[in-house]
Amino acid sequence: MPGTLYLCATPIGNLGDITLRCLETLRSADLIAAEDTRNTLRLLNHFEIKKPLTSYHEYNKVEKARVLVDKLRGGVNIALVTDAGTPGISDPGEELVRQCREAEIPVTSVPGPAACISALVISGLPTRRFAFEAFLPEDKKERARILEELSWETRTMVIYEAPHNLIRTLHELADLLGDRDCAVCRELTKIHETVFRTTLPEAAAYYDEHAPKGECVIVIRGKDPEEIRREREQAWEAMSIPDHVKYYLDQGKEKKEAMRLAAKDRGISRREVYAALLRE
Repeated sequence: MPGTLYLCATPIGNLGDITLRCLETLRSADLIAAEDTRNTLRLLNHFEIKKPLTSYHEYNKVEKARVLVDKLRGGVNIALVTDAGTPGISDPGEELVRQCREAEIPVTSVPGPAACISALVISGLPTRRFAFEAFLPEDKKERARILEELSWETRTMVIYEAPHNLIRTLHELADLLGDRDCAVCRELTKIHETVFRTTLPEAAAYYDEHAPKGECVIVIRGKDPEEIRREREQAWEAMSIPDHVKYYLDQGKEKKEAMRLAAKDRGISRREVYAALLRE
């Protein structure tokens, strides 16, 4: 029988947040795969757990995943831990899980802390629907594309950021998203945990004057759907009816469907759209 991969969530700051099930799993596993073995060793020593450790991180995730999958095939039970929080959430555990699924190896979650959820629920912003973006990409073109997508996002957004990049990111978000409500959550679950509830421009101005410390999670209110509707109506009004129909034709729509969509956008009948096309 193959072994099982256990995704073990570990504390993001407060060691008291570890679960009894996580401790039991770490004690019973044959091998613990850790993003940083030094950090994990401190955790294991605190709870007096002695188990073999192996490194599994961003720079060896593909090749090392193959090695771990072979061990799992041989019946070894492996507990995967990240530096803090839940494996697979914005970390290399995603690759190992993918390879395990392809190899039909059992994977189970030992749930616990996750910084994105902790920040979301204490932010004071809507929680029913949210979009988790993790860390924004460093590549300029990819970053610009993601930020443009986020500017139209109606769900509450959750973004991770390191302290040395926080000011840059807040200014970019403020420039593109405008005067949007946000919460900057720092040092979650730790002694100096803070939740700064403000707006993006005010947060950017504040951290210009106060150097940020500790890992941060930025929670941002989504765009008001009514505001999107008004902006689209204004865009349609500035466009001629033939150009409006062409907009949908360029997306591959059939002419009849393009006319229907243009009429719906503008709040007019298809007959009026047809008449405008004949006058062109």
